[in-house]
Amino acid sequence: MTSMQLGLIGLGKMGGNMRERIRRAGHTVIGYDRNPEVSDVASLAELVEKLEGPRVVWVMVPAGGPTQSVVDELGDLLSPGDTVVDGGNSRWTDDEKHAEELAAKGIGFVDAGVSGGVWGLQNGYALMVGGDAEHVAKVQPVFDALKPEGDFGFVHAGKVGAGHFAKMVHNGIEYAMMQAYAEGWELLEKVDSVTDVREVFRSWQEGTVIRSWLLDLAVNALGEDEHLDKLRGFAEDSGEGRWTVEAAIDNAVPLPAITASLFARFASRQDDSPQMKMIAALRNQFGGHAVESK
Repeated sequence: MTSMQLGLIGLGKMGGNMRERIRRAGHTVIGYDRNPEVSDVASLAELVEKLEGPRVVWVMVPAGGPTQSVVDELGDLLSPGDTVVDGGNSRWTDDEKHAEELAAKGIGFVDAGVSGGVWGLQNGYALMVGGDAEHVAKVQPVFDALKPEGDFGFVHAGKVGAGHFAKMVHNGIEYAMMQAYAEGWELLEKVDSVTDVREVFRSWQEGTVIRSWLLDLAVNALGEDEHLDKLRGFAEDSGEGRWTVEAAIDNAVPLPAITASLFARFASRQDDSPQMKMIAALRNQFGGHAVESK
């Protein structure tokens, strides 16, 4: 294996562990972060200066504005023949724009959807990649270092944007799977006859068709807090679920389960459902059904 150099921008929860995993595979990583305590260099300019050409720079910062400003800055600092990888959770339409901006300066662009969360250092990261074959090839040793052991966990999904599009759909599926486990859990908790919901979930881990890593994580969570009493029923969304539903609308593809799971998260943020006030009012109007006042 030939060792390569990588510039890595953004050393947060994901980026910091990725730097460690790539280094363990024998590559050189020069990391930059706004937090000087974790950064290897003081600036992006210094990072670019320390890398030998042709350079590969991996961006691991929040999607939108932060990614755009780093890409703009790299466009001015890098040279023709260099390659930029966006491994954040960018929207695939941004990738097309960034690839075009950088291509005008002779710089390659690859988008990489990265899945693995806080477990990636230990287990490896699933990677979904988009871009031209020549650009992907330049980054391949890093992809090989990051991916899980074995035959799977890396895919060159297609053209620029395909990596983030695939990761977006992955996250949409994840929303729906989590929602299904959550609904089943609530129903089990509700009935008197089931006295040990945690053990029911645990029993599903072997031999059932719904066994999965998410199920294992659910069992972990119930092991730490059996009835989830310590948590508030409030779920944020990262934006990927929304983009999945928007893409479904644009392509006229029905996604009832994924869409419902996204809307369920929106409902979780309401202390008192405005919609249900209207439902209660209507039931009272047409059927004389009792209403509860505040």
